[in-house]
Amino acid sequence: MKILLPFDGSATALEAVKFAIRLGADGLEASAVLANVQEPASLYELMVAHDPRVIEQVSAAAGANTLLPAQALLDAVGMAYETEVAMGDPAHTLVDILENYGCDLVVMGASGTSTLRSALLGSVSNEVLHAAGVPVMIVKGSENASPDIAE
Repeated sequence: MKILLPFDGSATALEAVKFAIRLGADGLEASAVLANVQEPASLYELMVAHDPRVIEQVSAAAGANTLLPAQALLDAVGMAYETEVAMGDPAHTLVDILENYGCDLVVMGASGTSTLRSALLGSVSNEVLHAAGVPVMIVKGSENASPDIAE
């Protein structure tokens, strides 16, 4: 089974990675696609940089750096994974990654946004939940969750 693990560096995203690792430890034969989506550049960034390639390079480096804690966890347990850093609208881009890699499941963290805020603004996890053609598991972070990878 191939699991998409969207990772933004947050404590809840790290909890989702740990949950996927527990699935593997419990006997699920799984590999992962560790994905980070960078927001598109703002008009200000485009004007200051003068070269869109610079922004792409900086975004790619930032995304790769963001994935490091999750990669360390997956490496520590020997779970096979691929990485993908993309730019765009997070929810739609994650669904594209899901389809491109042929993932069977999404395991992602959910921030503790209020119901009102989620209804007004939408959330990435909510959008992926409704747009994905595969099961989506939302992992809520514990209140004392920290991004410390040593556990």
